[in-house]
Amino acid sequence: MLVLKFGYIERNKNKRKLVYDKVLQPKREKFTKNFRGRRRGTALRGSSISFGDFGLKALEVAWVTAAQIEAARKAISHHLKRGGKVWIRIFPDKPVSGRAAGKRMGGGKGDVEKHIAVVKPGRIMFEVAGAPEKLVREAFIRATAKLPIATRMVIK
Repeated sequence: MLVLKFGYIERNKNKRKLVYDKVLQPKREKFTKNFRGRRRGTALRGSSISFGDFGLKALEVAWVTAAQIEAARKAISHHLKRGGKVWIRIFPDKPVSGRAAGKRMGGGKGDVEKHIAVVKPGRIMFEVAGAPEKLVREAFIRATAKLPIATRMVIK
C-alpha cells in the first residue's frame, strides 16, 4: 500500500491495476452532507497566478469531481514528461450524496457518493512552471479534454 498526501493507493489482488481510493477528498469534515448550493457568480479568490508561470483558467461554472481533477493532473504531468512542476489550485471539499434510481421516497438523505470542487469562471485550476510555453499549451489542451468545462491558458 502506498501512502499519499490525501489518501492511499491500494494494489489489486491480481497486482496488474492500481485502484485509486480516497486520493482527493478531505481527511475530516465537520458535517458529512452538504446542501447543493447555487452555482452562479465569478471566482472571488484564486483568479490570479500565484505559483507558476502558466495557468489553466475556467470560463464556466461547474462541479469538478476528484476523478476529473486527478485525470487532468495525470494528463498534464504525463505530457510534460516530468519536465516542470504542476500545482493543483482546486480541492474537492464538497460532498455530493446520491440514491439509487429505483428507490422509493423517504428514508432520509442518501450516502455520500463523491466529493466535488465548485469551480466558477475566472478560477485558476492548474499552474505549471519550468516548462516551455508550447509544451504547456499542448498539456493544457489534453487536460481540458478531461474536464467538464471550457478553459483558457493564461500567462503570468
